[in-house]
Amino acid sequence: MTIIKKVFGATSVFKSLALGAALSSLSLAVSAQTINLSYNGAPDANKNAVHLFAQNLKTLVSEKTQGELELKLYPNSMLGNEEQRMEQVLNIPSLNIASFGGISPLFPEIFVSAIPFMFSDFDKAREFFDKGEYWKAVEKDFYARTGGHLLAVVEEGGLLAFTNNKKPIKSPKDFDGLRFRAMDKSQVALYNSFGASGTPIPWTDVYMGLKMGVADGQMNPPMYIILGSLYEVQKYLTLANIQYSDQFLVGNDELLNSLSASEKAALLEAVKEANDMNRKSVESKVNERIAYLEEKGMQVYRPTAAELEEFRQVGQPSYFQWLKDEGIDQKWVDLALKDVGFNQ
Repeated sequence: MTIIKKVFGATSVFKSLALGAALSSLSLAVSAQTINLSYNGAPDANKNAVHLFAQNLKTLVSEKTQGELELKLYPNSMLGNEEQRMEQVLNIPSLNIASFGGISPLFPEIFVSAIPFMFSDFDKAREFFDKGEYWKAVEKDFYARTGGHLLAVVEEGGLLAFTNNKKPIKSPKDFDGLRFRAMDKSQVALYNSFGASGTPIPWTDVYMGLKMGVADGQMNPPMYIILGSLYEVQKYLTLANIQYSDQFLVGNDELLNSLSASEKAALLEAVKEANDMNRKSVESKVNERIAYLEEKGMQVYRPTAAELEEFRQVGQPSYFQWLKDEGIDQKWVDLALKDVGFNQ
């Protein structure tokens, strides 16, 4: 499949009659460069913040280049799974929005950005990625290692919360004996540090796993709790600001180098504006989504600053050990913690 191509359209002046004389037709060839953008999730802007970003980016790119550049969207992993799409974007002129599953096999240091309880709110997370030394180093090393460009950190749902169907969770000790759905090994380590067990369950099986008691709880931002109808099988919600929910826009080097200076500037400007629009949309809906979950019967608990600090003090050391076990150089952890003002 050709990922970047010239698409030709034509407008014609059709024959019209005036005093019995026929006018000749005229065709004007108009060309536009089409760039494929692939990503996960349904093409529903209300349910999938990644699609909202892609949709806005498509519109902005077209507007800013007067139609010279056009994005073609491929949601629902239509161009392949995470690994396949990353291989494509690094080898074929294109764009791809990757999750940790796409980035981490090539750049495991990305997991440092997911240290639990590192961000107290949206502003702290955004400052970390927009201005922090850790992320500047990530962008530089990712390019050196892969040849790809990390163009944006795309919000996909906000800050993660704990849910379960057994009891309110207000401190780490409340996890004792519970079983939680884990997305990866890092989450297993986090749950173990609290005295709970982590059970790997694919997202597609989470609802049934919770319903059947394979796991007592899970963690996700409110958007995904609603998307998966998890409020039907979970009673308690703890807004613990566990991790920042994000994905990463990756750009192909050949693509960026093939653009004129004005086209490249327009594309990068569109990326920033689309990302700002996404941030505003995600944050504006958080309280609305929490209220919706309360209406559905979930009991919502908002930990105090002292309780959040207790979660951090107990949960972070196990994650640091997991990063070490994965072979992540300590310098990346030190950079990240310095950016957020923490000491390990």
